Amino acid sequence: MDDHTVRMALQRHWEASDASDFEREHEIYAEDAVLDYPQSGERIRGRRNIQESRTVQPNKKRFTIQRMIGGGDLWITEYILTYDDRPSYVVSIMEFRDGLVAHETQYFAERFDPSPSRAHLVGRIDGTSLR
Repeated sequence: MDDHTVRMALQRHWEASDASDFEREHEIYAEDAVLDYPQSGERIRGRRNIQESRTVQPNKKRFTIQRMIGGGDLWITEYILTYDDRPSYVVSIMEFRDGLVAHETQYFAERFDPSPSRAHLVGRIDGTSLR
C-alpha cells in the first residue's frame, strides 16, 4: 500500500472517529490488531474488542487532527480528543501490516499553563504572543 493510500485510509478513519461511525472507524484495523494505552497499562487485543471498547464509552467525543506524518508501515497522528467538552492532546502511533493497522499505541496528555520562567523565550503555537 503506497503512502497516499494509507494517508487516505487514515483520513477516513479519523473522520469516522469524529462522527462516531464505529463500523467505518475500525475498518483500518487487522483482525488481530493490538491497541496499547501505556498510561493506564491496558492492552486490547483484536479489532472487535477495540471497536467494542470505543462503542461502550459513554462520553461525547470529538477529534481534531493537528497533523499526520509517516511513511511505509509507520504513521503518527497528533490530535485533540475532546471528551464531553474537555480536551486531551493525543499521539497515536500506528504500525501497519499488509495495509491494515496491526499495532496502535496512544499517549494522552492534558493541557497545562505555560511557565512564567520561560515566557520571554517562547511564543504560542497558534502564533499569538504570551504577553
